[in-house]
Amino acid sequence: MPGMNSGLDLSDPAVVAAFKAALVHQGLIALLIFVFVGLSWVSIRAWLTAAPAGAASAAAGAEAAASAPAAAEPAWRQLLRIGFGLLWIFDGILQAQPKMAVGLPSQVIEPTAASSPLWVQHVVNWAGTSWSYHPMQAGAAAVWIQVGIGVWLLAAARGPLSRLAGLAGVGWGLVVWVFGESFGGIFAPGLTWMFGAPGAAAIYVVAGALVALPEKAWCSRRLGQLTTAGTGLFLLGMAVLQAWPGRGFWQGTVHGQPGTLASMTQTMAQTSQPGFLAAWVNAFTAFDQAHGFAVNLFVVIALAVTAAAFLSGRPRLIGSVLAGFTVLCLADWVLVEDLGFLGGLGTDPNSMIPLILLATAGYLALARAPAAEPATAPAAAGGWRARLRAATALRRLATANISSVAAVGAIGVIILGAAPMAAAQASPVADTILAQAIDGASTPLNGPAPAFTLTDQHGHDVTLASLRGKVVLLTFLDPVCINDCPLEAQEFRQAGQQLGAASHRVELVAIVANPVDYQLGYTQAFDRQERLDGVPNWLFLTGNPVVLAQVWRGYGVAAQIEAAGSMIGHTENAYVIDPHGQLRQEMNFDPGPGTTATQSSFAAELTDAARRLLSQS
Repeated sequence: MPGMNSGLDLSDPAVVAAFKAALVHQGLIALLIFVFVGLSWVSIRAWLTAAPAGAASAAAGAEAAASAPAAAEPAWRQLLRIGFGLLWIFDGILQAQPKMAVGLPSQVIEPTAASSPLWVQHVVNWAGTSWSYHPMQAGAAAVWIQVGIGVWLLAAARGPLSRLAGLAGVGWGLVVWVFGESFGGIFAPGLTWMFGAPGAAAIYVVAGALVALPEKAWCSRRLGQLTTAGTGLFLLGMAVLQAWPGRGFWQGTVHGQPGTLASMTQTMAQTSQPGFLAAWVNAFTAFDQAHGFAVNLFVVIALAVTAAAFLSGRPRLIGSVLAGFTVLCLADWVLVEDLGFLGGLGTDPNSMIPLILLATAGYLALARAPAAEPATAPAAAGGWRARLRAATALRRLATANISSVAAVGAIGVIILGAAPMAAAQASPVADTILAQAIDGASTPLNGPAPAFTLTDQHGHDVTLASLRGKVVLLTFLDPVCINDCPLEAQEFRQAGQQLGAASHRVELVAIVANPVDYQLGYTQAFDRQERLDGVPNWLFLTGNPVVLAQVWRGYGVAAQIEAAGSMIGHTENAYVIDPHGQLRQEMNFDPGPGTTATQSSFAAELTDAARRLLSQS
């Protein structure tokens, strides 16, 4: 998928340091958010306590109304809220892995989508490419969004804030399910419950939707019936898929090779993990290879029996199979999913733990006696207009409990992650950290640029002195090169586009770095091939070999014929010259993997250098 694989070392020190710095900086801001919200709450309470008797009486009345008896949160909802709150926080911690910033597109998103239809790959590729353009912001944002949702769910036990936390889980869960999990792999061949179908994030979405239901829904056994029936239908469908002939699950080996399940577990055992876990997975792999039919028959029967029990709607029957289903899920989580987050770049513990929580919550909603109808708080005088009044809002804030205050702080943390991420994704220009990670930081210079007199692609003489008054971005290209030089030319072209209105104050200059094919026709052909002939501030300069050699020596460029004359080897550097003809920067300009993200990053590095000099002139 073009643009997704950055080609960078996932442990590149520059990238890791930048990612950690982003997390630390945003972490400090998150801490300040909680401190600010907490101090505001304490200050308003103290101010209202010291207010005149009338105001204090009004505050007391508001507090009394707020503390009116209400139905207790049912056990099923509490299980979902706390369980998935902890899972969201754990997922956020996994997102903070140092390799996650640049590794998620190429190591997680791309492999997940590889076996899906082309249209799914296009959708996922768009998200992966956007991430790869701004890996620091995207990586840090994912951490704080997920931690914020988790804290919000844990803190807000009831009321509008609690329901909104559920909706936040639905929204972000859908984003992860579509773009991070490629629709949970439901469009890919080999879909099976054992490998995590329909995707852990889909279960997060269902749980968030249940938490977001209004309190009157808590009081009906109908909710439990719908939840257990839905779980039963899902498990029945998974049992049918597991039993479907020709999908490779009935065979432990196929033509001497591991079957579908054994191949999967064999791969999982090779990931980095504790030795005893790898031994367990390897043992199960060997067992499945020897008894593949029996293993699959057991799974099909277990799923079918569990599905039938859940579809029956009988609490006792569901309760009797729930323990066995939990053990089956845990066995699959350890032996097949390999805990879901070990090795590589795991972003969550996969689907089994969320599925256990959802199935248990459905059983509790069905088995426990419905709660009494929640008490209806008296309507505030003046309706919603009164709620918007500053005094009323202050009183409501002052009477809020600590959990509500923590929930407001969590909302601030989510915004802290989402706002920079949205701003970054709106920018088509990649972060310069990618170029710096590939080639290192630029070298500052301060001295006169070596003069030259050469001929441009139109046959006109050009000297360095004739370019005074403009910032010059200079590099050396081979006009017949088919590898790096076209990529470098496109990075210069993009830099011109990124400069926008300031481009008329910048010259994009390349000098021929080929002692054999240096004639004017070659530079003109190169420009047409790379669509540079329409760039008004582009100059591709050449001259006779003697003059070119003098220029190369002046800029420390080596250009020589490689063995057998197959190509010309030359130094890949770029130089920044200020309007006064002074060399200001030297950049290593090896394009590395040459993806769209890294090309944009190199172009951004050139653009930033030019803009800094323009602002100083």
